[in-house]
Order: sequence, then structure tokens, then C-alpha cells
Amino acid sequence: PGMAVSPSTHRLLPLFLGLFQGALLLFFALFVTYDKPSAQAEDASLVANHLYGIFPLFQDIQVMLVVGLGLLLTFLPQYGFSALTHNFLLLNFSTQWALVLQGLLHHFHHGQVHLDLHNLLTAEFAAVTVLISVGAVLGRTSPCQLLVVATCEVPIYLASEWAIITQLGVLDVGGTITIHVFSCYFGLGMSKALFGAVQRPVHPKETPTPRSDLLSLVGMLILWVFWPSFVAVLCQPGDAQHRAILNTLLAMSASAVTTVVASSLLESDGKLSPGHLQNGSLAGGVAIGAMADMAVPPVAALTLGSLSAVVCVLGFKFLTPLLERKLALRDQCGIHNLHGLPGILGAAASTVAILVVSEDTSGSHFSQASPAGGNASEVLWEQWGDYGAGRQALCQAAGLAVAIGASLLTGLLTGAMLRLPCLAQPPERLCFDDSLYFKIQDQAENSGPRDTAEEGALALQERV
Repeated sequence: PGMAVSPSTHRLLPLFLGLFQGALLLFFALFVTYDKPSAQAEDASLVANHLYGIFPLFQDIQVMLVVGLGLLLTFLPQYGFSALTHNFLLLNFSTQWALVLQGLLHHFHHGQVHLDLHNLLTAEFAAVTVLISVGAVLGRTSPCQLLVVATCEVPIYLASEWAIITQLGVLDVGGTITIHVFSCYFGLGMSKALFGAVQRPVHPKETPTPRSDLLSLVGMLILWVFWPSFVAVLCQPGDAQHRAILNTLLAMSASAVTTVVASSLLESDGKLSPGHLQNGSLAGGVAIGAMADMAVPPVAALTLGSLSAVVCVLGFKFLTPLLERKLALRDQCGIHNLHGLPGILGAAASTVAILVVSEDTSGSHFSQASPAGGNASEVLWEQWGDYGAGRQALCQAAGLAVAIGASLLTGLLTGAMLRLPCLAQPPERLCFDDSLYFKIQDQAENSGPRDTAEEGALALQERV
């Protein structure tokens, strides 16, 4: 434990990040350029329209990830600084790393990587998977461990996303399978490998306070408001995008109302649990992603939103304690209940929707851009017939299996790597505490100017 809080470990983070940013500067200087400006007037106005169409949605997603998700993670009362800052750091680190990998894989022409807003957006989608996965180990990991997670997970996500969307042709415009299911099981695999089979008692700093729960609830509200942009941003502009926005709003509205019902019925005194509200209200947004742009009746979106909220709340009440008892599986933020279970439900709903919609063909044309920036998988529904619909439904199921299998396996391997002593995992008694990584004002006043970081941490150990 002494080593885990020695000042030298605090030097590891700036060293790692400095080297990364330096290497990235070199890569950008040598290889990265912007797309050439369009010469013709019609082209220029097309580009402008496309930008005005995509940038507001892109900004919404930025607010979701930086502010909404950051605040959602502040339910640990003494870990708010760390939750917000590490979330922000990981978003920037993972986005830059994804830009490099995507650029080399998909946008490398004549020795140059061409950069545009769409590339940046799809790189952020890769970063989202990291932000969700680390929720499973929030508070018990060092910043260096989190950066190693990002370094490993981004390329694995890009590979699995390419296999699911480009190779299998799965329809998943809102990332239900490729983002939510993948990141959930990656996070759970990582948590299992990192913490092993040892059951730990509840940590004294693990219990939320009314103030920390309130902050987290505000984070949920921000995510709830902006979620339709996240689902609709990669849809074809026009009907498909319009449908995606409406379906997402309906699903999330139903999940918000149903969460209150389910939470109240499950608590013995009929009161509401803040944890249920923080998560269940968002479950509809997770589940609807795979079928958001399909021509399903509005009642389908409402039904899916309600079901996903019920599954999420039941998961918190029964499944999380069960997995902890039987498998010693730690899931700090309950990512299995918010991303895993509603994600699986949404994938199943998309297979049913495909079979139902194909019978009632309205000649609608669905297409979806691959988040990896590869070829768009376009499906002309009117040409399907029963055989084509059945085949697409099988593809959806196969995509789900690939997402779960690949993420669990690679998550376990990544978690095993995180046990390396040099990554400075915090000792158990110093978990969930900002003072390990931040200069907190109260402490600065109480302790003398000559106190080292190590002495501060040891004093904290004695206090605990």
C-alpha cells in the first residue's frame, strides 16, 4: 500500500499523458490534414447545410458526455472531483486515440489522413464505450489504470464495431449493440479480472449522501434531455432522422414514468430510490437505439421504454446483489442494469421489429452510416421479402452475440493487465477519496506546508 500512494506514482500520470500528447502532435504534424474546401458553389452550400445539420447534434453529445455523464458519476460523496475530472480526461484521451486509429484504418489516402467533423463524432462514439466501461470500477482504480483501459478498449471497440456493422450488416443506428452492450460486458469482464473472487465489505465512503445523489440526478436530467441527438446524429437526414428523434423521446418518456412506478412498488415503504431514478429514466434511450429509425408504430417505442425501465430497476434490486454474492462481481455504477440488460432487450426488440415491419412494407428505405466511418450498410426494405427479413433478424442476433463474447473476453484480458503494480491501484482504505489525487482546500489549510503527498495519504489512512 505504501507504494500505491508514494509521490513517484503521481509523476506517472503526467509522464504517460505527456508522452502520448507528444506522439500525437508528431503524428498530426506528419500525416493529418483537413478535407479540401469545395470549389463549386453548390458543393459549398451542401457542405454548409451538412455542417448546420450535424454540429448542433454534435454539441448536444458534448454536453451529454462532459456534463451529464460526469455529474451522473458524482454519487460517491468524496469522489466528485475525481469522477468529473477523470471522465473529462478519458473523453479527450480516448477521442484523440480513436482519431489516430480510425484515420489509419479508414481515412488514410496518399500518405495523409483527412479529418472532418464526422470523423471526430465517430471517434467520440469510441470514447463513449470507455466512459461507460470504467463505471464498473469507479473509485477503485487509479488514473493510470483508466488510461490503460482506454488504450486497450478503443482499438477493440473499433474492430468489433467493424465486424458487427460492416461485416454482419447489423442495423444499430443508436449504438445499442455496438456501444452499450459492448462497453457493459467489457467493463464487467475487466472488473472481474481486476478484483478476482474476493468479496469485499461495503466501503465506508461508498454510500451516497443526499447532496451527492442530487448532483447525480442533475446529470441524469442533462443526459435525458440530449439523448435523442446521440441516437439520431448518424441517421440519414430526413425521415429516418425524424423517426429516430420521435422514437427516442417516446421511449425515454415512458422509461421515466415507469421507473417511478417500479421503484415505488419495489421499495417496502413505497418511497423512491434515487439510484433507480438516476438510471431507470435513461434505460429507454439505451434500448431504442437499434430500432430508432425503423418504421415501427409509436406504441412500440413506448412499450420498449417501459420494459427497459422495469428491467433496469429489477436489475438494481435483485440481479446486482445476486451477482455480487454468487460471482463476487463488482459493478460500482450498475452499468449492467443501465447498459447491459436494456441493451440486450433493445437488440431483441430490433429483431422482432425487422420481422414485423417487413410484413407491413411501406416501401421505406433505411440506411445507416457505420460509426467506424466504413461503408454505410444500406438496406432496401422493399426488396427483402420474408427470406431477407429473416436473414437480417439473424444478423441482429449474431451481432449481439459477437458484442457480448468479444467484450467479455477482451475485458477479462484488460482487467488482468490492470493488476500490474506499476499502475498504482489505490489501496482499499484509500478508495473513493479525492484527496489521493487532488489538492483539497480544507486539507491544505489543516496540514503544514512541508507535508508530502505520502504523509497526507498516510494521515488519511489513520483517520479511516
